[in-house]
Amino acid sequence: MKITDIKIQVVAIPLITTFKTALRTVSEVKNVLVTVHTDSSLVGFGGAAPAAVITGDTVSSIIGGIEHIRDNIVGMDIDHSENILQRLNNCLIGSMSAKAAVDMAVYDLMAKSLNIPLFQLLGGRTHDVQTDMTISIDSPEKMAAESTEKVGQGFTTLKIKVGGDPKLDIQRLQSIRDAVGSEIPIMIDANQGWSGKEAVQVGRELERRGIAIELMEQPVSARDFAGLRYVRDNVAFPVYADESIFSAQDALQLVGMHAVDGLNIKLMKCGGIYNALKIIAIAETAGIPCMIGSMMESHVSVTAAAHLAASRTIIGRADLDAALFCSFNPAQGGISYQGARVIIPETPGLGIAAIAR
Repeated sequence: MKITDIKIQVVAIPLITTFKTALRTVSEVKNVLVTVHTDSSLVGFGGAAPAAVITGDTVSSIIGGIEHIRDNIVGMDIDHSENILQRLNNCLIGSMSAKAAVDMAVYDLMAKSLNIPLFQLLGGRTHDVQTDMTISIDSPEKMAAESTEKVGQGFTTLKIKVGGDPKLDIQRLQSIRDAVGSEIPIMIDANQGWSGKEAVQVGRELERRGIAIELMEQPVSARDFAGLRYVRDNVAFPVYADESIFSAQDALQLVGMHAVDGLNIKLMKCGGIYNALKIIAIAETAGIPCMIGSMMESHVSVTAAAHLAASRTIIGRADLDAALFCSFNPAQGGISYQGARVIIPETPGLGIAAIAR
């Protein structure tokens, strides 16, 4: 089964509510969707989400990257997927989101050719996937009210966006903890919004107040690996890397430095499932847990991430609520949600029958 073409389309999806972090404010997402055609009746689907401030990828650069990948892999045989994925990754530097879109479409085709769901190809379903729910940065009162609402909707873990103003961030977290009670796990994500010293000050103040925190994600700048280690060595709860972890090489360095307690893997950062599996192997070897996360993405690419999350025991957490912010699903099929539970299709491949035209 040979690849004959890759079709590209851009879909604009208004968000149900504005999404705000220390890095950006988003009210609409533009996703670049791909359809990989073959000389059989099977097609593969994938998607990319531009996030210039995080990945450096824009809609235009993603389209250009996919076009370049298409020129390099058309004519290759899906039965020799290693060759395809090697060429996909080596034919251009960077463009990780473009690589991710084509990568997941190739994996979709691999699983479809075997008539099995993708999670089974990746190792079999090890567990159901439960997502957290992200609370955007806002006033303490609004964040507390939204947190209460989401808990009422069945979400059992909250991921709180913070960063930029440590004193206000502590007020936010105090208000949320007071609102939802002590039994709801809370993770905090600063999106690079603090210095190392600020992160430690926040962590120690939370501990002094008895505000239980599951983990602190990316407290410092992406390339400040030493800062991550400083925070990890000086706070009482686990520290996870997000924007710091783009590649297996990053994983090796972070593990070697004892800089983090966990890794948040996102397909848009690492270039897809092929590279995510390499990061996962390093984490497994080091005994470091992983989270599978998402950018502001549609159901298409979040579905691929969910299949991966279901297939590996080292992936203990999932931050796959991005599609819940989208006002519509551009795919026929893919994941759905029951409260915090991510329902993964049991049909072949990603479980997507078509994408928007």
